Amino acid sequence: MKRLRINALASDIIISIYVIVTLYFRFKLESQIATGPVESLVMGVCFVVIIWALIKLKVLNPGWFGLFKSKNAKP
Repeated sequence: MKRLRINALASDIIISIYVIVTLYFRFKLESQIATGPVESLVMGVCFVVIIWALIKLKVLNPGWFGLFKSKNAKP
């Protein structure tokens, strides 16, 4: 079975949109519902674990917008 692998640029865009949407969702939800710091941290950790799992499963392959040198790049 062939795995779904998304290229570096698309992964960077997806991760950026995901971070912006989840932050918006958290701020909007926390302003409407009185949540404490523990609930906020749990929600944040859950969102981070989702994106971390997708990167570890190699579905997303971030290139970090070219900010870091890749291991495969020749000097």
